[in-house]
Amino acid sequence: MNTLEQVADIELIRAFQDGNTGAFETLIYRYKDKIFSSILFLVKDTHLAEDLFQDVFIKIIDTLQKKRYTEEGKFLPWALRISHNLCVDYFRKVKRTPTNIKTSEDKDVFDLVQISEDAADTKIMQGQSHERVRQMLDLLPEEQREIIVLRHFANMSFKEISEVTNCSINTALGRMRYGLMNLRKMMNDKQITL
Repeated sequence: MNTLEQVADIELIRAFQDGNTGAFETLIYRYKDKIFSSILFLVKDTHLAEDLFQDVFIKIIDTLQKKRYTEEGKFLPWALRISHNLCVDYFRKVKRTPTNIKTSEDKDVFDLVQISEDAADTKIMQGQSHERVRQMLDLLPEEQREIIVLRHFANMSFKEISEVTNCSINTALGRMRYGLMNLRKMMNDKQITL
């Protein structure tokens, strides 16, 4: 018999719908970092991201309990679409766009990236590289930044990204291409090496 960690998403969903709360905990544990990272990168506020993260899972639980989940085999893209929509709804409510302002206690997507147990100097260099990339990403247009984050930090396919962002695959590919071109140009202009 498989442990819950080895069970497919759809089987965990069915087990949760049949009353197994451990199955849902496994599902949350499996995807919490990717979902939280994508929210945090969009809202750039740890406390707000935590609130939205909870809202995402409340919405997921509600949908699953009412047996309205129809995205078999596509749980992560579905969950990321919910989180993206909740972020967009939040910004519509407050009628503003995400800011690039961060306090020193705020975290960003790179704070969630696990760095292996390397030597101290390697960790410092990786931290500096991550900070440079984060700063450059903040300078990109919103659409390009979002595609790069979903592709590289949430490991989503372009098909999944197009579903989450409600744009065509070609548009997502184009935004990614221009985003990477802009990052390369910034690196060349500022003579940055990672």
